[in-house]
Amino acid sequence: MKTVFSPRHAGHSGQTELVGGEIVPGFENPSRARFIRERIDAVGLGPVIEPGPHDIALAKRVHKPDYVDFLPNAWPMWRVAGHSTPAMPFVWPAPGLRSDVPPDTIEALLGYYSFDAGATFVEGTWEAIKSSFDTALTAASLVKEGERSAFALCRPPGHHAGSASMGGYCYINNAAVAAQWFRDQGAQRVTILDVDYHHGNGTQEIFYARGDVQVINLHGDPLTEYPHFLGHADEHGTGDGEGFNHNYPLPAGTDWAAWNAALEDALRQLSGFAPEVVIVSLGVDTFERDPISHFRLRSDDYPKMGSRLAKIGLPTLFVMEGGYAVEEIGINAVGVLTGFESG
Repeated sequence: MKTVFSPRHAGHSGQTELVGGEIVPGFENPSRARFIRERIDAVGLGPVIEPGPHDIALAKRVHKPDYVDFLPNAWPMWRVAGHSTPAMPFVWPAPGLRSDVPPDTIEALLGYYSFDAGATFVEGTWEAIKSSFDTALTAASLVKEGERSAFALCRPPGHHAGSASMGGYCYINNAAVAAQWFRDQGAQRVTILDVDYHHGNGTQEIFYARGDVQVINLHGDPLTEYPHFLGHADEHGTGDGEGFNHNYPLPAGTDWAAWNAALEDALRQLSGFAPEVVIVSLGVDTFERDPISHFRLRSDDYPKMGSRLAKIGLPTLFVMEGGYAVEEIGINAVGVLTGFESG
């Protein structure tokens, strides 16, 4: 399996986030990609290539244009305003406040275009965002050109990014952009299967009223788990999208047997939809020792996951999302890929 990976991700380093009342170093850091890249070499998964450039206008097919235009300007605006710390929002247009009038200041714009304080900016953040976007589309091109599968080693991740909001370490929704690209290239139906511990709220929101992209999420129950305000089982889509969104919220402590049972039901939904290509939002924060998650999957479960996904028998693009037990992230993420290769 070919991997697409850009060293430009490393510019997004030293960013912070707000957790439990404290501003702390970001859990989403460059070592995550480094461990995965090293594991790819160690097991001989296949060649690793750098992404080619893609027009950022493609992101405006799933994100609102003003939001996409804001992202490269956030850090320069923050610096012009006299700040030197990582750029972090502190006020949001909650229900009861107006969200139809964009403010002028960077401090307010950061809140206007976000839903939490987990997607902050440093000097190299935009370059990393763009490289992650390029990585996803380059890997999608490999699948379109005939590869059975490809791995987009994206960093930062993307599945929490909505049509006009960043959050959860995510800025551009790489899986959503890839799905739209496949549609633009002629695919009639695309499925995004999100196996990250945290619900892919951005992906759901983007496609919720559409019937051409099926979205399936297996994740921690939003009653207790981030992002809390989306991901319940009764969210099935609306309008043209009615019946094409499927959520599988699972309780803390879920092990492989219970998780796999949910996967089997999810794959029945996928089979009924009959997509032409599958995009897997690959998060491995379902691991038993992940520091911010509460499932109980073990390292030897991830090859089984990959082997089962291979049995779908469809062209498959893997897009990297979460996973924060950095010493094991390479073993677990690449375990899915080697399982797929041998499945």
